[in-house]
Amino acid sequence: MLKITKFGGSSVASASQFKKVKEIVMSDPARKYVVVSAPGKRNGNDNKITDLLYLLDAHRQYHVDASNVFNLIKNRFLEIKNELGLKQPIEKELDRFYTNLNQMNQAEIVSRGEYFCAKLMAEYLGYGFVDAKDIIRFRLDKTIDWQATTNKLTAKCAQYKNFVFPGFYGGSANGQIQIFPRGGGDITGAILARCLNADVYENWTDVSGFLMADPRIVKDPEQITHITYSELRELSYMGASVLHEEAIFPVKEANIPIHILNTNRPQDAGTIIQEHNNYVNPYAITGIAGKTDFLSIYIYKKHMSNEIGFIRKVLSILEAYHISVEHIPSGIDSFSIVVSKKDIEDSLYEILARIKTELKPDEIKTQEDISLISTVGKNMSDKPGTSGKLFGSLGANNINIVMIAQGSDEINITVGVKKKDFEKTIQVIYDTFVTKEKQS
Repeated sequence: MLKITKFGGSSVASASQFKKVKEIVMSDPARKYVVVSAPGKRNGNDNKITDLLYLLDAHRQYHVDASNVFNLIKNRFLEIKNELGLKQPIEKELDRFYTNLNQMNQAEIVSRGEYFCAKLMAEYLGYGFVDAKDIIRFRLDKTIDWQATTNKLTAKCAQYKNFVFPGFYGGSANGQIQIFPRGGGDITGAILARCLNADVYENWTDVSGFLMADPRIVKDPEQITHITYSELRELSYMGASVLHEEAIFPVKEANIPIHILNTNRPQDAGTIIQEHNNYVNPYAITGIAGKTDFLSIYIYKKHMSNEIGFIRKVLSILEAYHISVEHIPSGIDSFSIVVSKKDIEDSLYEILARIKTELKPDEIKTQEDISLISTVGKNMSDKPGTSGKLFGSLGANNINIVMIAQGSDEINITVGVKKKDFEKTIQVIYDTFVTKEKQS
């Protein structure tokens, strides 16, 4: 059994969190290789180390004295070192880092949070330290060179029985440090899991996995114990996010499960993400997620169905303004385009004018304050009447549906409602498919 074990920023935020990590790692010999993020916030008023490093870089770029910011960073690492009684001469490396600040680029600067954290964690666990810059190899097009990365990683596994690995960055084709997007430590763990063909990729954070609905809306929602990558993709897109989306792809093809766990509550079951499993969900749905503040553009033109390329021409206008389209519900001679309000509000009237001028529709109008709610579950396609049950429950509760979209894979039903009905809609759907099922 081999587990790749990744700890997020909240899990390594302080010496007390380091102690929790050590207990978790030492409790299972399968946890041979550990990936760490940069230290996160210790409390609501604290700073994430990565945020401070970005601020440090901004000071460097604008030639402003950065000593105060650097001292905040340095003191955080020294506090962890001293509380744990570590011997790592990290203050010398930190001082050298600050001295050479003007010779570094942004990627190298912001990657140091993971680097220094991994150095401390390696000593604390008694593990080796392996620098991601020497292992994860990017091609010139910024994609991962999987073969080169696997070869380098395999060689390090032969050298070290156990090691700690910094997340968030790797080495570019020209030997420079290259970083992932924010949250990239999740991607690093997934890369190691795929390259080493791990049995499971554990992602330790400050929540015990996914819930079936937002606990700010639904009181004490059920835990999602198992979810497929496809279901997770749908829920994450609608805002239910625990890990970086790109962390899914390296392990999805190999069907390596991702186990989301809580560093502060290691006894909790967490959520297992895996495309193919034998778990039987007692509910027709897996989860509910939603987002607010969308806008719909409704376009009607007589005999539109006979006019080739009409929708494409409208989409081309939106593309010219870099507007991403969420959904396109359509009829015979009409269709609506649902977009994020914040993306289009500055260019809305220009876009409407162009559509009127270039395509001459018989009617065009907008509807604001739309919320989108997705009900997701692979079981839905196997249970006749699921859509009717959902729509019927909303109608019975006087919720007007302004838009309906269903994916071709039938694991997602998205409804658009007025913003004022957003929370009510989520509660009604949850009660219909979970609360009443538990009571029956």
